Amino acid sequence: MTCHASFVYSDSLLNYHFNEDHPFNQKRVVLAKELLEESGLLTGNAIIAPRKATEDELALFHDRAYIEAVKKAGSGQLEESAAIEYGLGTEDTPVFPGMHEASSYLVGGTLAAIDAVLEGKSEHALNLGGGLHHGFKRKASGFCIYNDGAVAIKYIREKYNLRVLYVDTDAHHGDGVQWAFYDDPDVCTLSIHETGRYLFPGTGNVNERGIKEGHGYSFNLPIDAFTEDESFLQVYEAAFREIADFFQPDVIITQNGADAHCYDPLTHLCATMEIYEKIPLLAHEMAHKYCNGKWIATGGGGYDIWRAVPRAWAQIWNVMKHGQPHSGKIPETWLEKWQKESPVELPVFWHDDKNIVPEIPRKAEITEKNTKVLLNMLKYTKNKK
Repeated sequence: MTCHASFVYSDSLLNYHFNEDHPFNQKRVVLAKELLEESGLLTGNAIIAPRKATEDELALFHDRAYIEAVKKAGSGQLEESAAIEYGLGTEDTPVFPGMHEASSYLVGGTLAAIDAVLEGKSEHALNLGGGLHHGFKRKASGFCIYNDGAVAIKYIREKYNLRVLYVDTDAHHGDGVQWAFYDDPDVCTLSIHETGRYLFPGTGNVNERGIKEGHGYSFNLPIDAFTEDESFLQVYEAAFREIADFFQPDVIITQNGADAHCYDPLTHLCATMEIYEKIPLLAHEMAHKYCNGKWIATGGGGYDIWRAVPRAWAQIWNVMKHGQPHSGKIPETWLEKWQKESPVELPVFWHDDKNIVPEIPRKAEITEKNTKVLLNMLKYTKNKK
């Protein structure tokens, strides 16, 4: 199946840059884009430019005082005490010049993707610069200044009046988006992440189900540390299928963090490229089954920017545009260009060899635990029906 899809990109997405030592590095967006181009899988006529989100659009979710604080911080006019109050100037989310403008383009990229799909120009759209799911209404958190996912869903609800299913497969809990819609029955959130016992932000428990009218529309699947491909995909597929059938969405947004890969330096999961070939396949299937194809995907976390993220993110596009993940060898031209910069040896195939994952002694126990968490989480869909 070949679909009409849009790829959001301009160099403005690269301006979201904290400092040289920070793990959040937008070079990964360029690496993924050029991998696709060198493979002949992305051409210029599919690329659309992000726009800068307006302050009114940012204020669909964010407090205006917070937006003003971000603007001041980016021009060196915000006092340190005020910056800390807003989560700015921390080790995770340092202040950098022009941070408001840079962040606004990431949000605007996701809004451009939404309009491309919901105005009927594309069936699917991808903004790898987005996926900043930790941002709060009036506070930065976890490398995220403005929360493009939360702004985007508010934008969809206000402009298009559609019911949104948000599916987050980042290794970190999608806390900012969850809390933004915790009382909203027209937005259903599903986050599959490493348990917060070991990992930031420490939330995302199964019992976080929503409040008021939104009770029963927040789903969390905290998986155990050292989870491997088979268990991850088992619970992901079962959860996504049942929740999509339960909620019957009009549009699907996926946040596609690539930090569940075993190479990732910040997490403790043991996945390979196998999950990143299959995660978008199911999203694609569900979008066509329930939403006439309406699917918007973003990037997210992912801190092995050389070996894991480019391939993982490129496969989202391959599924969106070409209906299947790509396989075989990585182009020599891409390898020759980037190996000079990479501190690690770059992979030469799209798919990983299974032997990159060390033997996990607790594999059966981890699989059983994840299955129990899944069944516990899905109880509510059955009760609600």
